[in-house]
Amino acid sequence: MLRKFRIALATFFFVIITLLFLDFTGTIHLWFGWMAKIQFLPALLAVNIGVVVGLILLTLLFGRVYCSIICPLGVFQDITSSFNKKKNHFSYSKALSWLRYTMLGLFIVAFIAGIGSFVALLEPYSAYGRMVSNLLAPLYQWVNNLFALIAERADSYAFYHKEVWIKSIGTFSVAIITLVVLMVLAWRNGRTYCNTICPVGTILGFVSRISLFKVRIDTEKCNSCGLCARNCKGSCIDPKSHKIDYSRCVSCYNCLEKCNKKALIYSAKSIKQPKKGEEEKVDESRRNMLAVSTALIASSTLKAQETKVDGGLAFIEDKKIPNRLTPIVPAGGKSIRHFTLHCTACQLCVSACPNDVLRPSTTLLNFMQPEMSYERGYCRPECTRCSEICPAGAIHLTTKEDKSSTQIGHAVWVEENCVVLTDEVECGNCARHCPVGAIEMVEINKGSLDSRTIPIVNIERCIGCGACEYLCPARPFSAIYVEGHRAHKIV
Repeated sequence: MLRKFRIALATFFFVIITLLFLDFTGTIHLWFGWMAKIQFLPALLAVNIGVVVGLILLTLLFGRVYCSIICPLGVFQDITSSFNKKKNHFSYSKALSWLRYTMLGLFIVAFIAGIGSFVALLEPYSAYGRMVSNLLAPLYQWVNNLFALIAERADSYAFYHKEVWIKSIGTFSVAIITLVVLMVLAWRNGRTYCNTICPVGTILGFVSRISLFKVRIDTEKCNSCGLCARNCKGSCIDPKSHKIDYSRCVSCYNCLEKCNKKALIYSAKSIKQPKKGEEEKVDESRRNMLAVSTALIASSTLKAQETKVDGGLAFIEDKKIPNRLTPIVPAGGKSIRHFTLHCTACQLCVSACPNDVLRPSTTLLNFMQPEMSYERGYCRPECTRCSEICPAGAIHLTTKEDKSSTQIGHAVWVEENCVVLTDEVECGNCARHCPVGAIEMVEINKGSLDSRTIPIVNIERCIGCGACEYLCPARPFSAIYVEGHRAHKIV
């Protein structure tokens, strides 16, 4: 029953978390957004002490049930492993402690140093999120568009069209590589990634050594057949010496169901052995459990607008991304430094952005972390979706009023691109669509009856929403674009 209950819970968490990355309407987030916020590292970065303490207490009581139920990457590995038709194909292997602790050490150093790309690469929840948002979401959106087409012909608006596009070739490639590596490792050896590379698994492994409820071996009943070890996806049961490496046990309970002699039980009490009992020795790694956990905690203290401005009556050349000196991060991110230190690059905000302004960064230091660009839409002042769903505290919850007064960047006019000068026509699109009135049109030649007007930007008033850049008719580069600010301020 334990195994079946675990599988039911794991399936529920896995399906809902997957839908969080696929749902672009925001419906799933209203009910189940909390599932992203109880993931270990995002909760740690958001300083959600209650969640972090709760997960540690859960591990102290029941072992690494987080890895087998809550973590979507762990469940994904179990699903992949189940496709291996060869029964009883696992085997006991000694722990690669040097690799586990080296990866954890590198992870902590990168975390403290603010190397977000390396942190994001190893964090399990974020790795799964990138795979779903980059590989599965396009398929999901294509199916949605098919239903939208059918609904449109039936005069129904139950579905609406969603543009499908690859937001970053680099992140897309990383997602494919991650998927292939994880599937190969899981298909062959089960939870190899969890017990050798994953920093969250290593941290919880420290705690699970002293968990209250454990799988225990009754040596009086055990005949050392090894059936439990051949079904242990953590490769942590040594049937010859009747020992279990609890730091690698992910509490899947496969062994309990497979044992024919009922020699394995899940209990809070040790089984009295016929041989002279000996308490488990507390090794050095267990003594370091609190030190490592403390060090890690201390170090963290509306539907998108149509893309064709002429209604689709003529072909319009796609816009290109301007060369911004400073990237733009969402309102609520406070500053580039704060955003970089807290973001795990899970891509949840990228998937949920209704205006298509968020996409993964291609710069090395912030690789895969979201940044803003306005070729496909602009950041509407009334939209706070990204701040509502961010699980790691990289984007603090921002009210619509606060967002409208938060300056994340400022507009810059590029004279040589403006159609007023290049095509000698009147425009003023940027000024008409500025939601804060930061752009004023002034005459080129004052006093002249036929003088055209050009935009002047009030930098102190501009909030950097990008409406002017997106709606500028100049192609391929807008005549006005937004330059980001390293630190946000209230205007």
